[in-house]
Amino acid sequence: MENFIVSARKYRPQQFDEVVGQRHVTRTLENAIKQNHLAQALLFTGPRGVGKTTCARILARMINADDAGTEEQHDFSFNIFELDAASNNSVDDIRSLIDQVRFAPQVGKYKIYIIDEVHMLSQAAFNAFLKTLEEPPAHAIFILATTEKHKIIPTILSRCQIFDFKRIGVEDIALHLQEVARQEGIHAEQEALHIIAQKADGALRDALSIFDRIVSFSGDNITYKDVIDNLRVLDYDYYFRTTDLIRNNDKAGLLLLFKEILDNGFDGHLFINGLAAHFRDLLVCKNPKTLQLLEVGESTRARYQEQSAAVPVAFLIEGLKLSSEADYRYKGSNNQNLLVELCLLNLSQLYHAAEKKKPGSELNTEGSFTDAPELQPAPKPAKASPPQPASPREDEKAPSTPPVKEKTPAPPPPTSQASPAAPAKPLKRDRNSAFSIHSALQGKRTNNEEKPESEDELAPDPGLPKEGFTQKQLDNLWQDYLNTLKKKGEKKLYSSLSNKEIVLKGNFEVDIALETEIQRLLFKENQAVLLRFIREKLNNYSVVFTPHVTEMQSKTGPYSPQEKFAYMVKKNPLLQKLKDTLDLDIQ
Repeated sequence: MENFIVSARKYRPQQFDEVVGQRHVTRTLENAIKQNHLAQALLFTGPRGVGKTTCARILARMINADDAGTEEQHDFSFNIFELDAASNNSVDDIRSLIDQVRFAPQVGKYKIYIIDEVHMLSQAAFNAFLKTLEEPPAHAIFILATTEKHKIIPTILSRCQIFDFKRIGVEDIALHLQEVARQEGIHAEQEALHIIAQKADGALRDALSIFDRIVSFSGDNITYKDVIDNLRVLDYDYYFRTTDLIRNNDKAGLLLLFKEILDNGFDGHLFINGLAAHFRDLLVCKNPKTLQLLEVGESTRARYQEQSAAVPVAFLIEGLKLSSEADYRYKGSNNQNLLVELCLLNLSQLYHAAEKKKPGSELNTEGSFTDAPELQPAPKPAKASPPQPASPREDEKAPSTPPVKEKTPAPPPPTSQASPAAPAKPLKRDRNSAFSIHSALQGKRTNNEEKPESEDELAPDPGLPKEGFTQKQLDNLWQDYLNTLKKKGEKKLYSSLSNKEIVLKGNFEVDIALETEIQRLLFKENQAVLLRFIREKLNNYSVVFTPHVTEMQSKTGPYSPQEKFAYMVKKNPLLQKLKDTLDLDIQ
């Protein structure tokens, strides 16, 4: 029984023509060898499994070959030295390499040093390698390979000729797998090979490893179902069914389909990511120029084109936004399955909302809306010309056409719907309070404010009782009024009037000191209720309030500690006694 050799080793390219998907690199290297323009320090960089080490070995073998076919007559393997920098990354390993570089090759013209994973070298090893890399012996060529070019110090990069390897396309990988399957005598469905190529994510080595695993699972006949079952890939059919259910507004079917996906062992995050990719694929099918971005098999491509023709572009773009938002919020959600279900319901609602948005509008397969003809706005009424004096005889001649006075149309009630011919003006947002800071500063009122009581209602009435009262009675009633405000939830007015000093003066005039102009305006807005409360309780209808802003408001700029303390003493004189007793300084 022969030992099994994995496909990645068995079918490793031996010539540049066999390298898959890196024609820009192989052609450059071939021309450099032919024209004798090959640099002595090369850097191969790119993702894993795209052929960096393979190209380095092919290049090392071709450098010593000449047109006479000496490559077949001699073995130059002893002129090729490979160093794994991941395990030999110390400065001593590099010094040992430098010592070997000084000796010329016994057979052939060049000695080639391939250093794989060069980004793993330590800083000291890089520094020790700089001089040799800049001025190597004439017989030495260094080929460095790495997957992370950004980790290599700039002084090394500047001494190398850099070749960037790209990810291998899905089509190229699928064709190579088809050739490998043909040589192995294995029948493989095209859709199955495309799934393997997509799963490899641009790495041919990974694709060949997956291919070997699928062969072990299914034998000589690789089917699409075997691949998706073995790789735990969600079938395309689920996404096509989901889109059809969204178009049919079948919300119950969407929830049942998602439950079926979960019961099969798939994650909701995988499903929502795949649904976003499905919408993207439907979107690229809309334009023949972007159809090449669809990396699927022929039969699946036909299904995408068929469904794409029935789904508008507007929905696909909004669907991408919704699914991307669900993907972003998935990990932080406490109920992840509910998040996906809500996304599906929103997608169904989104698809059919456009049809109900305007009367007569329909979803167009090209992605635009086909609307009913736009209604022309109603013509503005002409300005009324000044009435012309008419003789009595003229008025008598036309009694059937009495002049109609121009009136401002009353706003429609909130429950009535606007006529389609004249769209109603947007109603202004109601506010919890009629007081507006902006309007207070401007000395204006909002439209939905109630007009304050007239000055006559607030003025004292000499014909009504006016019994005498004391400052203490006034303070008690003031506190009762504040407690009433607090119970009613008037937090803004309560916070503005609490801890405010009221002083009874002559002629039943009550002075109240406020801190800001905003507080004064707020007090004037609500003083009618306060006056009725105080006058009824004191049986004195000559009480008036005179609010004023304290001097502290008129000052501009920061206050000094002495000014702050003086204001606090005015509120509480005991603070001055405390300062004097403890002999404190204000700093």
